[in-house]
Amino acid sequence: MNILVFKTNLTDEGHVQQLKPSLDLHPGIVKWNVDLHDCDKVLRIVSPSLEAGEIESLLAGAGYQCEELI
Repeated sequence: MNILVFKTNLTDEGHVQQLKPSLDLHPGIVKWNVDLHDCDKVLRIVSPSLEAGEIESLLAGAGYQCEELI
């Protein structure tokens, strides 16, 4: 399993709820969460196979930005 960590521009629970269906139903995502209290609004994804670019594209398609934190 890989844990991918991203800085995002999500600012509130409404943004998280907009992404929830896409992230919950994505076959490559085992678990995910967003820490809105962190200054980087961190999104963590647990996946056996996804790469950072796929998550960046998924968020971009929903109108949000993210950047992988290494």
